[in-house]
Amino acid sequence: MNNTVDDTLPRRFSAENVRHVLRHGVSTAVFCCLIAIALALSGRGAWGSQLVYSLSIGLIAWLVIDIGRLLLAGRSATPWPMGWRGVVLIAVGTVAGFLGGNAIGDAWTGKPMLEFLSFPADKFASTLLITIGASIVICYFYYARGKSKYLEGEIALAQRDATDARLKLLETQLEPHMLFNTLANLRVLIATDPPRAVDMLDRLNSYLRVTLAGSRALAHPLAAEFQRLGDYLALMAVRMGPRLRFRLDLPDALREVPVPPLLLQPLVENAIRHGLEPQVEGGEIAIGARREGGRLLIEVSDTGVGIDVNPSLPPSSDGGFGLAQVRERLVTVYGPQATLRLAAAPAGGTIATLTLPLPE
Repeated sequence: MNNTVDDTLPRRFSAENVRHVLRHGVSTAVFCCLIAIALALSGRGAWGSQLVYSLSIGLIAWLVIDIGRLLLAGRSATPWPMGWRGVVLIAVGTVAGFLGGNAIGDAWTGKPMLEFLSFPADKFASTLLITIGASIVICYFYYARGKSKYLEGEIALAQRDATDARLKLLETQLEPHMLFNTLANLRVLIATDPPRAVDMLDRLNSYLRVTLAGSRALAHPLAAEFQRLGDYLALMAVRMGPRLRFRLDLPDALREVPVPPLLLQPLVENAIRHGLEPQVEGGEIAIGARREGGRLLIEVSDTGVGIDVNPSLPPSSDGGFGLAQVRERLVTVYGPQATLRLAAAPAGGTIATLTLPLPE
């Protein structure tokens, strides 16, 4: 059996957990003040003394339950002990708060210690029920909030995993198609043009190396994305010959900006398939990045025949992501902060502009 602990799980007294405990303490104090007001208005005593009793009972119960749940839960993803341990913890916290809080209140008001033991049965029962009811309500409230935050985290993790799975699917669909064409061209060049075959083999090696590195992470430097595109376009240029020309412009200041792997390749594929290949003389693809304020702009432009600027353009026939899937991936990774815009180039062709938030 594997008894190792997942390092990705939260530590029991991490800064985030301590903040949650302190927030619970403040909420408990506010709730105790409301109980004190209600008891004072019902004629159970002066508001000041009721406040001391209420705060003492509530805060002791809060400390026992909130710290106890972290100790019992350990580094579990859900910081609340499940099953009988959770029930026992609430019972212990309630009893400790009831006894300790009444003792503090009695000392503050000058009454005999634990005076509640001499109360009439109905008054004792009502005092105990108020304590138990308040403890249960507060614990359920915190448990429900904690469970909601846990489920939100699980949903975000599932969305991230789904994005990663779609990326892996794209790679499994893309690589065989591109590899078969490349190997077929390589076989011809080995016999007819060995130096070009060696150059093509070097490009293929670099392309596969960056692909493998990118497949192991959800983000990689923009420089790696540009290197992958350069290798891909160089391989495509062997097949298309002089019909394909390309330029890449990446400022040094933006080389280390993290971006999702394979984010730009579907745009380049669309530029070749829908822009340059239908055009007899081919054309040029230009890929550039620049910074505008706190945002990163990446443009993929071509001098091809142009396409209809249609946001619902279907995926390519060979199983590529397509523009709709690129937009979906942007929303998953960046939310509303990222956009993809298509426009007709002034001199003909198409410009696809990606706008992404820059890290602080």
